[in-house]
Amino acid sequence: MRFNAAALVSTALLAGSVNAHGQSVLKDASASASSVATEASSSASSLVESATSGPELPTFTPTSIKADFVEQFTDDWESRWKPSHAKKDMKGSDKDEEWAYVGEWAVEVPHVYKGMEADKGLVVKNAAAHHAISAKFPKKIDNKGKTLVVQYEVKLQKGLECGGAYMKLLRDNKALHQEEFSNTSPYVIMFGPDKCGSTNKVHFIINHKNPKTSEYEEKHLTSPPAARIVKTSELYTLIVHPNNTFAIKLNGEQVKEGSLLEDFSPAFNPPKEIDDSKDTKPDTWVDEARVPDPEAVKPGDWDEEEPFEIVDEEATLPEDWLVDEPLTIPDPEAQKPEDWDDEEDGDWIPPTVPNPKCEDASGCGPWEKPTIKNPAYKGKWTAPYIDNPAYKGVWAPRKIKNPDYFEDKTPANLEPMGAIGFEIWTMQSDILFDNIYIGHSIEDAEKFAQETFHEKLPFEKLAELAEKPKVDENKPKSPSDLVFMDDPVHYIKEKLDLFFTIAQNDPIQAVKFVPEAAGGLVAVLVTLIALVIGIVSMGSSTAPPAVKKAAADVKASTADAKDKAVDAASSAVDQAKETVSKRTTRSSS
Repeated sequence: MRFNAAALVSTALLAGSVNAHGQSVLKDASASASSVATEASSSASSLVESATSGPELPTFTPTSIKADFVEQFTDDWESRWKPSHAKKDMKGSDKDEEWAYVGEWAVEVPHVYKGMEADKGLVVKNAAAHHAISAKFPKKIDNKGKTLVVQYEVKLQKGLECGGAYMKLLRDNKALHQEEFSNTSPYVIMFGPDKCGSTNKVHFIINHKNPKTSEYEEKHLTSPPAARIVKTSELYTLIVHPNNTFAIKLNGEQVKEGSLLEDFSPAFNPPKEIDDSKDTKPDTWVDEARVPDPEAVKPGDWDEEEPFEIVDEEATLPEDWLVDEPLTIPDPEAQKPEDWDDEEDGDWIPPTVPNPKCEDASGCGPWEKPTIKNPAYKGKWTAPYIDNPAYKGVWAPRKIKNPDYFEDKTPANLEPMGAIGFEIWTMQSDILFDNIYIGHSIEDAEKFAQETFHEKLPFEKLAELAEKPKVDENKPKSPSDLVFMDDPVHYIKEKLDLFFTIAQNDPIQAVKFVPEAAGGLVAVLVTLIALVIGIVSMGSSTAPPAVKKAAADVKASTADAKDKAVDAASSAVDQAKETVSKRTTRSSS
């Protein structure tokens, strides 16, 4: 807020003829100015409260997007999803027990950080249990020559300390029975988060078919990204391109990309040549690169008997060394136990403690000269090493053609997939899965995410933020946290510093963010004018027109400051309300 200095000077010069009427006018202006900060702040607070108290959540609406498989767990979900009642195959493990898939499943709305009304998901209901459930695709998915997009939401409502939240795309075959789905059911892709202890990663595994032997082998991504263990929804997206490249996204942001031919272990294609297992290293093979110099001779002045350290003959007894004081003394505060029997327990000896007299001295007790490094010490002599003239290099077996070699130029052409399944074990319950997309369109998957995940995530974040502990009010971290009654002087200083810092670049923003400072400055200026006029006014019966005009101008400026402060705050609130309205409108359309 800027004021005309010339106008203030003129007002002061003319003040000699101001009477009580002029003072009354200026008092009205001063009173109006002093209320600017309070009224502007109150108006802004009221608008903010009306815009932010209990934001209305968007309401779930089934998507119209089509793909090979889209699942939002609507009321008819049980017609597609069947829990497994099989026994888990524990062959090859160190456990002799027989495990069954007894974990229960349910479809329900989340109970932690809900971000959308009536939005249900598939929920793991039991902790420390094996769960398995699957759904068949309307028709098999064959991605040969196509981009494959796999996307789904995971909500870890109780966190995840040890367990998986990954999905499996099952191989299409006649033996695919949902009631028998287990850990041994053949799958094509395994994708999703897994955490236990220090292990935390997003699995991407392809069960690849050997074209020569028709055997299957798991190919693991060598450097998988870490999973995000949070209680809000997380969106996991896998994209496999026909050119054998892939990408993994978390919440729409790419966190990993690579090549199927370069970033998996074991590699999709075996090496053309392998080591000959029948080849052995010859007995005459020399693989020592360096050897002691056989011609080297120990120097005549090399004395191996010299010790590493010798007594420092130049050392002298420190002046403050207490030769007659022991290092330890009997504890003067120790007392003989009441139940001590000298005849049975022997003579009681008090415990010892460090001698306090030795703390400030260089030392106590008998003094001996210290030792120092021996300058004549050389140690045991050994011959220096030289390059071995007989060295043949590091031996390696000869290479032969790999009898199992093959070249799959298109590992992205995966086996046909007939179903999706969740087969997991977890120590935490209430893991929720939702909004599954399996198809071939990156654009449709992103649009689906905008309609669902990105629509509700902001509201989940708000709910999470509301649960966080409030900042200690006794330790304000910014001027907006200050309370006037706690320290009025500090409050005024911080508010004015913030106001002038912002006003240097944008006066309107200064009024917007610190309306109380703007109103306070107006009140101070008006009060100063009133004081000047009151002092010099002595008896004139009427106020000169110039003074009346100055007072009117000040009052008008005060009203203008108030309007600008409220308008600035209202503008900020309107923008916030417009953002919330847009999200709600999109979700209901």
